[in-house]
Amino acid sequence: MTARTVERVVTGRPTSDGGGVRLTRVVSPEQGLDPFLLLDEFDSSTAGDYIAGFPAHPHRGFETVTYMLDGHMLHEDHLGNRGDLTPGAVQWMTAGRGIIHSEMPQQAAGRMRGFQLWINLPAAEKMQPARYRDLAPQEIPVVEVTGARVRVVAGRFEPLAPAAAPVAGPVGESRTAPLYLDVAIAEGAKLEFATPPGHRLLAYAFEGAPTVAGRVLAKGQLAILSAGSTVAIEGSGRAARVMVIGGAPLREPVVHYGPFVMNTEAEIRQAVSDYQSGRLTAAA
Repeated sequence: MTARTVERVVTGRPTSDGGGVRLTRVVSPEQGLDPFLLLDEFDSSTAGDYIAGFPAHPHRGFETVTYMLDGHMLHEDHLGNRGDLTPGAVQWMTAGRGIIHSEMPQQAAGRMRGFQLWINLPAAEKMQPARYRDLAPQEIPVVEVTGARVRVVAGRFEPLAPAAAPVAGPVGESRTAPLYLDVAIAEGAKLEFATPPGHRLLAYAFEGAPTVAGRVLAKGQLAILSAGSTVAIEGSGRAARVMVIGGAPLREPVVHYGPFVMNTEAEIRQAVSDYQSGRLTAAA
């Protein structure tokens, strides 16, 4: 087994999206972190930062994963799906050929905190029918090993030190075979676990200052890890929390325009035309 190391560290930048929701953009399409296109963190106790939410908007060509830590958001889409995102819940949406949805706060005060991740789809699957899945907090397995607590949203979590039985998350296999872990680690504890060797692996520190693959991360920093089959996380100084995401690179051209991610400029023009004409969500 080969331990992963930190290739580089990036810090997210403040921005806004939707109706004016203030957030931190940790990953953007321009960074080329195949298969990941975008990672946004939103965290505020000021209602004005999030109350406008994300009114109805389209997507085509990728998957979105929304993970709520605090607060209450309602998802609705053109397929008739309605999903309540409460603390610990996950919304996994495959936009495929097209979906129009909204995500609107269901609170007028209090903390709203969570993440949205965009995962690319391969060219052969970009025009599949849209799908949506709501995952309640109790559907997500929780693994507790000495000094660590891991929520397994997607993929397979296999602790090596301390050793424990592997646990699979509720999201099934796809071409990118995503791994999505929420790792809470106590001060002084160390956790080492297996990772698929061919995966791109990212680790984002969102509480405390953990040591990831031998490097201390400040809150708000993202580590881009090298190739390898294992990774170690330590609670250095105080308890910490880390989002670990991994996926198999697609190694295909990426053309991004707002809510559309395709492989060519012509496909982007078609997506815009389909949306403007009302054909985006029509059956193939």
